[in-house]
This record gives sequence, C-alpha cells and structure tokens, in this order.
Amino acid sequence: MNELVILICEAMVVYFLVLFSHSLRHRLGLAHFYALIGSLTALMVWTTDAGVVVKLLDMSLLVGSTVFHTALLLGVFVVYVFDGPRATRIAISTIIGVLIMVPLITWVLHWQIDHAAGVSQVNYFPPQSLRIYAASIGAALADLVFLAIAWEVLSKPELKARLWVRALLTLLGVMWLDVALFATAAFYDKPDFLQIISGLFLSRLTICLFAFPFLYGYLVWQNRKVGMEIEHRPILAILKEVGEVRFELSLAQAEIRQRKKLEKENVTLIGSLQQALQEVKTLQGILPTCSYCKKIRDEEGEWHQLELYIQRHSEAQFSHGICKDCMKREMPQYDLST
Repeated sequence: MNELVILICEAMVVYFLVLFSHSLRHRLGLAHFYALIGSLTALMVWTTDAGVVVKLLDMSLLVGSTVFHTALLLGVFVVYVFDGPRATRIAISTIIGVLIMVPLITWVLHWQIDHAAGVSQVNYFPPQSLRIYAASIGAALADLVFLAIAWEVLSKPELKARLWVRALLTLLGVMWLDVALFATAAFYDKPDFLQIISGLFLSRLTICLFAFPFLYGYLVWQNRKVGMEIEHRPILAILKEVGEVRFELSLAQAEIRQRKKLEKENVTLIGSLQQALQEVKTLQGILPTCSYCKKIRDEEGEWHQLELYIQRHSEAQFSHGICKDCMKREMPQYDLST
C-alpha cells in the first residue's frame, strides 16, 4: 500500500511539473520544457529497464509508463494544442533522440566496466534488449504522431465533441495504441502474450483515468487565464507542415527568379533611357552647322547631313515639300499666288 501511495505522489508531482513548465512558455520560452521532457525520457528508460513495478490488485503498474511515459504524453499533448506542429516536432525529436542515445550510452558504460582494470561488474545500468528498445522507439514515435492526428480527427466540427471528450479519447487512444504496438513487437512470441497485453490495456486505462483530470484542468485553465483559443488544424497537420515549408520555399525561389528578371529588364530600360536622354541633350545643345550647306558637325569632327543627323539622334522623321518663297524663286511657272 505504501508503494502505491508513493507512486501516486510521484505521478502527481511529475505531471504538475510538466504542465507548470509548459505554462511558463510565454515568459521563458520552451527551451526549459524541452530539457525537462528529455530528462524524463531518460528516467523513463532507466526505471523501465530496472523493472520498478507497483502492484494494484491484479495489475502491475510500471513506474516508467505510469509516471514518466504518461507525463511525456501530457507534455506533447499540450504543446501541440497550444504551440502548434513545429514546436511539437521539436518535442518529439527530443524524446526520440534521448530514446536512441540512452541505450548507446548504457552500452558504452557496460563496455567500460567490463574492460576497466580492478572494477567489478555492477548493476547500476540494467542490461539492454535491442528488440525491446526498437519496439519502444517505434511505438513512441507512432504514439506521439497519432496523438496529434487523433486530436484533429476528434476536433472536426461535424462531430461536435466537447473538449473533455476529445481530450479523454485522444489520451486513451494513444495509450492503447502504445500497448498494441509495443507489446506486439516485444512479446508476441511469449506463451502468455494475451495475458500480458490484456493486463497492459487495463493498466493503461487506469493510468489514463488518473492523468486525465490533470490534462483537462490544464486545458481549461490556459484557455481562461491566457485567453488562447484551441486551434482547429487540418488532419495530418503535424506532417503536412513539412510540405508547406517546402512549398513556401519554392514560392520564395520563384519570386527571387522573377525579381532578378525584372532587375535585369530594369537595367536594360535604364540604359535605353540614359542613351535617349543623352541624345536629347545633344539635340538641345549648340549644334555647329555649316553656313553654306547646313551640315552638322558631331563630337568627333565629322560632318553629317542635317536630316540624317537629326534622324540618328531623335525619333523625328523627315518628309519633303516646297515653301512659298522657294516656289516663287525656283518654279515661278507653278506659283499659284501670282
């Protein structure tokens, strides 16, 4: 009985610590929260390997799953609900990374103890089972991704599910999925497999009913105190955001290419305008002309016919006619004014 009381107190303290740490995110960010769940992941592995178990009637409650695994689920749950898929992926990466590193570190410590002179084998670090660890890592990853997906499925407006129903079903679904995946992968060939898996289902139901008030109370408290609305995201939002980021990057690259093209066109246009401006200035300046033939001298000293020079340095075009004075002088027989 004392062991059960201690287990309940431990669970309450750890659950409260995780949720309180998350509640400080507006002042401290989420770095301390990620550090906490990483530490809890390591503790979950070591207590599970050590086989710390508490008996409750006919059930065996593992400290690793009852206290630390459930606390991790609560932490990822609230991060996804209030901070979105990106923060959730960081939390999941932290948990999976620690799950991978702990057996590696333990193996190195065992190797060091076995090969160190004058050091006897000790049981500080329980031996590792590659099969169980592979099952644990795979189940943990599936659990955490399923948590986000289940929450969004139950959040569909047409279901009209209340907040407590969504939270309870999501938490219970994740816990039972963990049992199905982990127990099947780790113990499917054991003679008492059905007894093991049924006992685990019952124990996870008990743990879920115990942990649910902490989760639901925190969700309601954050909504009321911080004034945050629980966002309804698309199904698979936790996975789709990777594709959205890639799509945004492709759009940004396309925009950069378009801007470079426009800049190149602008450079060409500016050059044309500068050339046109120079030509206009040339026509507006003093043009040296021949007093007799009216040819124009350019900057290089060459003489050009008046019409050709103006056509080259402007948009003007010439057509020819005869003025009245020239008509009288050159072709008097056609002069109609007399």
